[in-house]
Amino acid sequence: MMQIGYTMMTEQAGPRELVEHVVEAERAGFDFSVISDHSFPWLESQGHAPYAWSVLGAAAQATSRIPLMSFVTCPTFRYHPAVIAQKAATVQLLSEGRFRLGLGSGENLNEHIIGEGWPSARVRLDMLEEAVEIIRALFDGGYVTHHGPHYQVDDARLWDLPDTPPPLGIAVSGSLSCALAGRHADLLVATEPKRELVEAFDRHGGTGKPRVGQLPICYDTDRDAAVARAHDQFRWSVGGWRLNSELPLPVGFEQATEHVRPEDVAEQIPCGDDVEAVVEAARPYAEAGFTELALVQIGGEHQLPFLRWAESKLLPALREL
Repeated sequence: MMQIGYTMMTEQAGPRELVEHVVEAERAGFDFSVISDHSFPWLESQGHAPYAWSVLGAAAQATSRIPLMSFVTCPTFRYHPAVIAQKAATVQLLSEGRFRLGLGSGENLNEHIIGEGWPSARVRLDMLEEAVEIIRALFDGGYVTHHGPHYQVDDARLWDLPDTPPPLGIAVSGSLSCALAGRHADLLVATEPKRELVEAFDRHGGTGKPRVGQLPICYDTDRDAAVARAHDQFRWSVGGWRLNSELPLPVGFEQATEHVRPEDVAEQIPCGDDVEAVVEAARPYAEAGFTELALVQIGGEHQLPFLRWAESKLLPALREL
């Protein structure tokens, strides 16, 4: 049975609301939760970008059961990997072992703010691999010194370490990232239900490990309103990873999606209150071998109605997958 998770989407709600939402998601019976980690929203209409790690700390204290996960954090530009290791260890302690550290190679949208440029995807993956090695070494305890092609670490140490380090997830989109994840990750992270990603992960050491996907939906009893909201706030998602990882500002996403129609978005994102439509959108993830699926409800002010609907109708249907 595939586990169903809830996404705290930092691009569409403020920090207090995000914590309120995950508390309700725990009460509604979601199996786990994830949180995005951005410094910008994709589109200005989304309107938010609070600091995900403060939200995680608050969520760890406000909840008692639901697992937490970064989905995903880039440990190579805004954050030095040694800092990521300290943050992740702290959240693991605060949550009493409920945290998983999802990592990825990042998007220019968020990482450009430190003014270090934006290298090619291959270089970003090399940086990610080196960052993972540093984080793993710090989780092992003791002092760590590292002099690599991308990072310097001098006598770093985590003074507050959990008994069990957070499992590491790595986001994948192609063969190189799948190979990296197979070598280094405890779980796979992906946003597309592609069987070839799972198979490549398995070939490089991922067999038997969890595979976590993500599915945006737009619940509303008024389907036309749901389609309009999905188009307004989530049309950026039709651009694909190669485009989305390169654009530096929301205005770029506005320009890149100016010809995307509401019906184009509705073809890819289930809109309205049709449970079966969401089940059919989730089915490819189950068929591709994903073991977990995090749902994104589009629209920050529409989370609580969605959570009530999910508790009564959607979760029971999805768990039949």
